[in-house]
Amino acid sequence: MSDDYVVSEIEKDYILTLLDQGKRIGGREKQEHRPIKFELNFVETKAEGSAIVTLGETKIIAGVKATLGSPFPDTPDSGVITTSAELSPIASPYYESGPPGDDAIELARVTDRAIRESHCIDLSKLCIVPGKYVWILFIDMYVLNADGNLIDAATLASLAALSTTKIPKVKLNEEGEPEVLEEKETLELDHYPVTVTSYKIGKHRIIDPILKEERIADCRITFGFDEEGHIVSAQKGGIGVLKPDELIPIAKECLEVSKSYRAELLKAIEEFKKGN
Repeated sequence: MSDDYVVSEIEKDYILTLLDQGKRIGGREKQEHRPIKFELNFVETKAEGSAIVTLGETKIIAGVKATLGSPFPDTPDSGVITTSAELSPIASPYYESGPPGDDAIELARVTDRAIRESHCIDLSKLCIVPGKYVWILFIDMYVLNADGNLIDAATLASLAALSTTKIPKVKLNEEGEPEVLEEKETLELDHYPVTVTSYKIGKHRIIDPILKEERIADCRITFGFDEEGHIVSAQKGGIGVLKPDELIPIAKECLEVSKSYRAELLKAIEEFKKGN
């Protein structure tokens, strides 16, 4: 996001005063996230899977597209996942058109890392012909409205979209070349990783900030957790400092929030499956 968005000193002092009193804008607790809404399989005809996630006023749509391609040379029998994010002016007047900026690249990479390092998808099942043909899953995220905490919302949107993804079946012809069939099968997810980002504002730690809280934060750290509570990824952002003795308490706080995020995600997936 452009640095043109500046929180006034009066607003900053007000936010800090509330935090000193154990309060936040909107009345939430420091470790309380905003309401989450899921809309699964929103784009049925042009994507293999899709979802819209609304976290407070932050809204992100994620789509999954599958194409046949070549594997990486060092993993010839594994499919490929590639993640991208777009922060368009429609989401905020402070975003600019053009190639992905640092914020968009970081958003995609942090989301990708949680998905990849949790091994939520068995990439070997995306292999058609080792060393020659595999499925490549493109996870594309578009921010529709930006009001803070894009990383956590993006991960939830990506997992929700993957949970609705159906991959076309493939058969090999006489020449050993793949032919894509109309019949599809549901993509299997072995894990449901979620990210939780803790923001440090002065001496305080909060999760799921609105934009004004986010903009005055000294720094943040994002932890990715699987359903067993294992940390699968971590990423620090911002110029502020986190001391070593702060990391364990932060991780424990984020772990508790991850349980709530995942419960909401799994509930939405279960309701979607019942309706389909």
